[in-house]
Amino acid sequence: MIHHVIRCIAAASLAASLGFTAVAQDAPRTVQMKVDGLVCAFCAQGISKKLGKMQATQEVLVNLELGVVAVALKPGQELSDEALRAVLTEAGYTVQGIHRSAEPLDALRARLKASP
Repeated sequence: MIHHVIRCIAAASLAASLGFTAVAQDAPRTVQMKVDGLVCAFCAQGISKKLGKMQATQEVLVNLELGVVAVALKPGQELSDEALRAVLTEAGYTVQGIHRSAEPLDALRARLKASP
């Protein structure tokens, strides 16, 4: 038993030294952003492409009508608010707010569709 604990600690130490970060199972998996400047399908396509290239991104949702961009994160991956804000700002958009939640992207998509 003690050997198993020592191996786990060693593995965690190695992962931390290599820059990996552990993410709790109940950690927020969806990052929702309120973005100004979304006006057309080309905007949505460009944002989806840029955010989709990020290693931690599993899926991207862009809702033009509500000005919402959401990113579903891959399990065990994380993206900082600063990195997301930088990508969108560099593309010419203004990020008004960032919210993290455990809500699956499909549930967020359905909720946004139901919004008046």
